[in-house]
Amino acid sequence: MSEIEIQVNGNGNGKPGGITVFSGGTAANKLVDVFNRIIEKKACHLNYVIPISDNGGSSSELIRFIGGPSVGDIRSRLVRLIPTREDEENKEMAALKALFEHRLGPDPVKARIEWLNIVGGDHFLWGYISSPKMELIRSILNTLNLEIVKRARRTSKYNFAQASIGNMFLTGARIFSGSFESGIYLLSMICSIPSSVDVLPAINSNFTHHICAGLVDGTSITGQVAISHPSEPTALLSDDLLAPITPANGPVSDTEQDDLLHHDDDEHNLPGSLPQLRKQNITFSKDDEEDLPARIERLWYISQYGHEIWPRPNPKVLEALRSSTAVIYSIGSLYTSIIPSLILKGVGQAIAAPQVRHKILILNSKLDRETGGKRDPMTGRDFVRAIARAAGTESWKKERRSELSDEELKEYVSHLVYLEGEGTPVVDMEELQGRLGIVCVKVAGKVDGGMARYDEDGLGKALEEILDS
Repeated sequence: MSEIEIQVNGNGNGKPGGITVFSGGTAANKLVDVFNRIIEKKACHLNYVIPISDNGGSSSELIRFIGGPSVGDIRSRLVRLIPTREDEENKEMAALKALFEHRLGPDPVKARIEWLNIVGGDHFLWGYISSPKMELIRSILNTLNLEIVKRARRTSKYNFAQASIGNMFLTGARIFSGSFESGIYLLSMICSIPSSVDVLPAINSNFTHHICAGLVDGTSITGQVAISHPSEPTALLSDDLLAPITPANGPVSDTEQDDLLHHDDDEHNLPGSLPQLRKQNITFSKDDEEDLPARIERLWYISQYGHEIWPRPNPKVLEALRSSTAVIYSIGSLYTSIIPSLILKGVGQAIAAPQVRHKILILNSKLDRETGGKRDPMTGRDFVRAIARAAGTESWKKERRSELSDEELKEYVSHLVYLEGEGTPVVDMEELQGRLGIVCVKVAGKVDGGMARYDEDGLGKALEEILDS
């Protein structure tokens, strides 16, 4: 049987009839219960595909000091999947969840003291965790602690402020085993993550991967934090990715420019690596962000020197797609949570394969910096185009085209689920359903904090009806 036949018939190593969800971390965590109920009813397997390109939060300090892939979104999903029930037997699971969710305090000195209490076994978080699991977890955390001590220099120290213990564990497990995949397996085993669910990094790597966004006006933005939720005004780059240009908010002083070019220039960073990728991004805000000066047109991966690269996807992602009959693009940041997984070689081809009958885009309930904001808001069709263009990158590049045809859009999106309400993206039914043949399904929402949100029961029912069609 040829490789193409294996892909179409779903006879790989995965479980046939499964569902693959493309998502990031935080936003899609709110829909985990919805997806869990669906696979329980359908008795099928669920795969979460999550990118490893986030360079913000406590992951940024691990990347800066230790290196390796961003683990924050992977950890977030794994911890969300820990089964917890309010009974005596499950106190340990609740304690494990609290441990791996725990963040150290914002003061670096106090955070380091708390970290030493945790690795020393004296912290209250160990209370309901059995001795064998405690010692196993401590051995992994101490592996990381030893690496931090070995790398410490008078001019460069690890900043423990707001560090996530779950992130520290995954990094320590990767160092101990030499495998990121093994670290994920170990956390899943310790926390009894259901075997019906797999959390798959889009790229299975021990190295850091960064992304870059190209805007329609020809400028570029380097690094996920700068693209999605910058902690300071965005630094735009010219097309060569190396020459800083004047940011939208005004010129940069010579002192600031020099600080940018020589930030943290020590032995932990490869010579020549982009200064934008060596900055600490421990604190940032996702609120009140400035709009981008123009829409994002394309996203790609870059090396530490700023050159475009084409990393291969985790083979298990392709295997999951070959055994899936449905793909769901979940809510979350469009260009930094969903698209980094779609542009990897072979992913779009696997999504477009005949056995994937349903390709469902759950439209975000609000517009953000990545999707035009107030300056140039994206519509439902724009979301579909962005998804299809990313997944179809190999196709339109190979044929030397700049765009996919309208007919090709449906190869990557068959259904669009959306909300109606203030601030939600506009959905042109006549354009999407009437002309393109993409089925649009409106779901009842609820108002939370003055914003429209998906009602979980309504969304679950809508997804089940689509999957049954």
